Amino acid sequence: MGLRRTTQPVGEPVSLEEAKLHLRVDHDDEDDRIKSLIVTARMDAERRLRRTLLLSGWTLTCDDFGALYELPMAPLVAVTSIAYVDAMGAPQVLAPTAYRVDPTSEPGRVVRVSQWPFTARQPAAVTVIYTAGYAVAADVPAPIRQWILLAVGDLYANREASAERPKVPQDFADRLLDPYKIWG
Repeated sequence: MGLRRTTQPVGEPVSLEEAKLHLRVDHDDEDDRIKSLIVTARMDAERRLRRTLLLSGWTLTCDDFGALYELPMAPLVAVTSIAYVDAMGAPQVLAPTAYRVDPTSEPGRVVRVSQWPFTARQPAAVTVIYTAGYAVAADVPAPIRQWILLAVGDLYANREASAERPKVPQDFADRLLDPYKIWG
């Protein structure tokens, strides 16, 4: 199975102004650095959570329909298309009436209406294009946003790799993410 982000989010769950307030920075000299730290913290949160924080486009490839069930990187917003290479090697697009999308489950699911079609025996024979993520930054749960601020603060204060024994136990901040983590 292959997963690739095809469009980046338009913004970030935490604004530059929020981060500067958290960091107690009142000048503009390091705005680019702080913006970069916000992106880094968001990407780390997404990796840890297996969740997309703001609307993004995704492409999932599977070798066959048997591997297709859950769509990684919740919350699922919509499935744009499901394409496949049929048993004769011809590209096809599955009619939207052939499957149902369950965006309320986390991760979101694609469920067949009847039998899935046969695919060619080849890698990445099935391609799902979909959108996932919270619509706006305000929809991202507050504990996740707080974790991002803490991560930005840690990255800003410690410009080298973390020490063997950090001053603040990292499990406190990491536990903020636990209720939103997609396990499995």
